[in-house]
Amino acid sequence: MSLPKHYSPQSVEQKWYDHWMEQNYFHSEPDEREPFSVVIPPPNVTGVLHMGHMLNNTIQDILIRKARLDGKNACWVPGTDHASIATEAKVVRLLREKGIKKSEIGREEFLKHAFAWKEEYGGIILDQLKKLGASCDWERTRFTMEDSLSEAVVKVFVDLYRKGRLYRGLRMTNWDPEALTVLSNEEVIHGDENSRLYHVRYQVEGTDEYIVIATQRPETIMADTGLAVHPDDERYKHLHGKRVIVPLVNRAVPIITDTYVDLEFGTGALKVTPAHDPNDYDLGEKYGLEVIDIINLDGTLNELAQFCVGQDRFTARKNIGKILEEAGALVGTEDYRTRVGRSERTNAVVEPKLTLQWFLKMDEFASTALEAVRSEEVKFYPESMWNMYNSWLKEENVRDWCISRQLWWGQRIPAWYYEEHVFVAHNAEEALAQAKTATGNDALTIADLRQDEDVVDTWFSSWLWPISVFDGFQSQEELKYYYPTNTLVTGWDIMFFWVARMIMAGYEYAPELLGPDHPIMPFKDVYFTGMVRDSKRRKMSKSLGNSPDALSLIDTYGADGVRFGMLSCSSAGNDIIFDAPIDPQTGEALNESKLCEQGRNFCNKMWNAMSLIIGWEVDSNAEEDPISAMASTWLESRLAQVNKDVTRLISEYRLDDAIMELYKFIWGDFCSWYLEMIKPSDGKMNPQTLERSIAAYEQMMILLHPFMPFVTEEVWHRLRDRAAGEDCCVATWPTAGDFDADLIARVDLAKEAVVKVRETRSSKGIKGREPLKMLTTIGSPGEALVKDAGLRAAIEKMAYLESLQAVKTEPENAIGFLVGNDSFYLELNQEIDTAAELEEKEKELAYLIGFVASVEKKLSNERFVNGAPAEVVERERKKLADGKAKIASLQDEIARLKG
Repeated sequence: MSLPKHYSPQSVEQKWYDHWMEQNYFHSEPDEREPFSVVIPPPNVTGVLHMGHMLNNTIQDILIRKARLDGKNACWVPGTDHASIATEAKVVRLLREKGIKKSEIGREEFLKHAFAWKEEYGGIILDQLKKLGASCDWERTRFTMEDSLSEAVVKVFVDLYRKGRLYRGLRMTNWDPEALTVLSNEEVIHGDENSRLYHVRYQVEGTDEYIVIATQRPETIMADTGLAVHPDDERYKHLHGKRVIVPLVNRAVPIITDTYVDLEFGTGALKVTPAHDPNDYDLGEKYGLEVIDIINLDGTLNELAQFCVGQDRFTARKNIGKILEEAGALVGTEDYRTRVGRSERTNAVVEPKLTLQWFLKMDEFASTALEAVRSEEVKFYPESMWNMYNSWLKEENVRDWCISRQLWWGQRIPAWYYEEHVFVAHNAEEALAQAKTATGNDALTIADLRQDEDVVDTWFSSWLWPISVFDGFQSQEELKYYYPTNTLVTGWDIMFFWVARMIMAGYEYAPELLGPDHPIMPFKDVYFTGMVRDSKRRKMSKSLGNSPDALSLIDTYGADGVRFGMLSCSSAGNDIIFDAPIDPQTGEALNESKLCEQGRNFCNKMWNAMSLIIGWEVDSNAEEDPISAMASTWLESRLAQVNKDVTRLISEYRLDDAIMELYKFIWGDFCSWYLEMIKPSDGKMNPQTLERSIAAYEQMMILLHPFMPFVTEEVWHRLRDRAAGEDCCVATWPTAGDFDADLIARVDLAKEAVVKVRETRSSKGIKGREPLKMLTTIGSPGEALVKDAGLRAAIEKMAYLESLQAVKTEPENAIGFLVGNDSFYLELNQEIDTAAELEEKEKELAYLIGFVASVEKKLSNERFVNGAPAEVVERERKKLADGKAKIASLQDEIARLKG
């Protein structure tokens, strides 16, 4: 069968993924090998593949494939999160479309619908990850609401309650009036929005005097139970201890004094509404103010409001403004820019509301999680992420975690109520036994108890993920082997939501489950990805229409092309500027990308190189010539050098640098230079060079395999016949041997010489294959290129030279140029324009003088020299030395031209 001219990912990727799955390469069971485990950040069961998922999972796949090639027992556990709010909202909407109301069918029937939806649609994103090449252990796929994981949640809830770290209380919380549930502080997204400031006057009781306040929420005036001023505000000192009349409802409320009041904001007086503002609630608690809740759970006003009853809070805001104006209480309004909190899931404006919820005390947990990272038991990449982590977990910034949610989809809170009693237990039977003991009533039945209607926060299940995916709360056999996991790859935006909480759970439960001698951190390293943004630095999202379709990109460029495109522009912690163009007509992102195109072109380049190698006719009697012998030795040295660098870069999580080093080496050194050096003029290749070429190319495929698994597997199998099971996917990562740095440096000079000759031909209009003589002077460093027979022959071959020689004196009718820091000359068969050459050299000299000055300035900066990594400083010093050497050579060349 003839070899296709171009690489076709469509005909390759599914073939190899199916093969890997059939060979069971991705499955892991505990054995004698060193484990390398990674747990996937479980995507929402409602989700579909987007750019962030592709980046995150590509990075995980690189790490797990590299571990597999290292001979480790690589285990990548996939799974999905039940996503309480998002999933329940989706199922409610689907039922509504069928004319079914959640409230009419009851909890059990609703959960049947929810699980049915999950079974039909919940695995979509995991199937999509297979298209990307994700080498997960699919037999281990977990779901946060499956029985054993839910059992773990119940166990932890009961345990924490019995330890006195869980409690139930009436607190000011973030209420989502659309999802009808409370939200944690981390689930509220704050942003600046336009609003209006209403200036309203309150009459001082028994006088004709008024106090004007400024408020954004006139619809809550009917719930006011106080008015606050600063104790040092001279304007109001004569009113201390008096009362004001609340407009519309004519309620007399006290004037209180507190330093919380900002003297500079508005009029220096503020209305106090304890039921509808967290700060006002604190003031109310402090001064014993009445709490009047006038807003329903769905955001409408209730009967206690007396005005606009049944109206949505935003509609009521406008109408109350009009009513205040008609009553003569509205002094005026003004436009105002303010911070507004919105639900992360529904985008509804969050309503501060007093609700009875379950809370987890966080002070000890936060302290433990901080110390784990501070001590580097858990290491962050990049290290700068510590600053954000430290800020979030400082004692003054930590609040108790509200873990209850007013939903049905999720793990139901294991608390049962009887009269004023609360019984927290693993099941109803255990709760009943507690109830009988507590009340002394043996006649009680389960029917007498009422279980809490709420579920726990989704994060209360996923914080156990590194333990629960191995069923660690039921049996510790697998947990002992795979825990702690090696690397967590995640976005910095869920650092507190998830990363910190998993550390908390790990340090709390690993010692109990595994004993004091087993490591207790949930993971050793955390690699934080940045946000994927468009060219305008906006976060890619469906709502903005600026995110290309992930699967369409794979269809267009192949999975390897997309993986290359994503990785080449990403580094740990930094935002990724992805180059998807925008359709000028629709304003939406097109499924195009120059970076992915570059990846696809790279695949074709490797395909063409493979086609060339296996297409050569072999002359079994031919000996290895000097050029091929030198070139193969050089390539093997460079390969060892690249192997060492790439291995180190992967260990440092500098994956973007690693793939670009491989890209430049394979495209540049191997395809553009090596194959050109050894290419036989008669099309017949000697067997020694062919074998060395194939062996080197095989190693390149192994090094590149974690990054671009499909094309490397295909090329690997095309290079030579393979036995069953002899796949690139499970090959052995090559050991980096010693390399000849001097040879590498000499070949770099040779390459530069060829480039300079080609540039000179182009600038002087000389035919590409017209024979020319290239010269250097005897005794100069450049003579090394002449003395090395293989290098000399390679330069003559690739630059189409008649000869490369060393001569005693500088030639007359020749163009001079620098190769490295050494002078070379090209004899031309035409008159040289000395004046033009002189002008060109003087321009080059001026540039070099400026360049050297800039490097000297940098090296004179003590902050740079003392603060930059040693290798960076050394690189600058080498630039300086090279620059000065080039200046000296150029000055000699200019002197020669001036004669």
